[in-house]
Amino acid sequence: MLAAVGPRLKRIRRQRQCTLAALSEVTGISVSTLSRLESGQRKPSLELLLPIAHAHQVPLDELVGAPPVGDPRVRLKPVRRGDSTVVPLTQQPGGLQAFKMVIGPTRSTPEPRTHEGYEWLYVLSGRLRMVLADHDIVLQTGEVAEFDTRLPHWFGSTGDGPVEIISLFGPQGERMHVRARPADET
Repeated sequence: MLAAVGPRLKRIRRQRQCTLAALSEVTGISVSTLSRLESGQRKPSLELLLPIAHAHQVPLDELVGAPPVGDPRVRLKPVRRGDSTVVPLTQQPGGLQAFKMVIGPTRSTPEPRTHEGYEWLYVLSGRLRMVLADHDIVLQTGEVAEFDTRLPHWFGSTGDGPVEIISLFGPQGERMHVRARPADET
């Protein structure tokens, strides 16, 4: 990466139709030092590159050829199923999977299913009806449930309105725990 700095410095200087002497006068760096930087005979340092970047009015990243910083935003691809939306929060297949789900109010008739794995649910908003084996319960905002998915289960809206949840699913689910308060400290 450092080897490419010299030719880049020379190219930028020439694009700006600037001589070594003129650049030397603006930066206070000797012509011989600038020449050696451009030819690769001198290693670039921050104290040399900063005045050159300032003189050429370019970011330091451009002088050193720093890789562009990627867009930090995560581009999630929601999947619509009827009046519900599932947003996968994990990108790699297998292992633990995370989903954000918005379940519409019409998904209120239980159809229990079973499959391998373990699931952990957190209700972000609304009321979640959950049927798990012989249990039929309603979870409120802020409540959590975890269960073995080999048990017949179903979850959806209570019918009052949509419900928004975070779901973690995978073979490692039995290791997921939420503690609301520490165990008895006495």
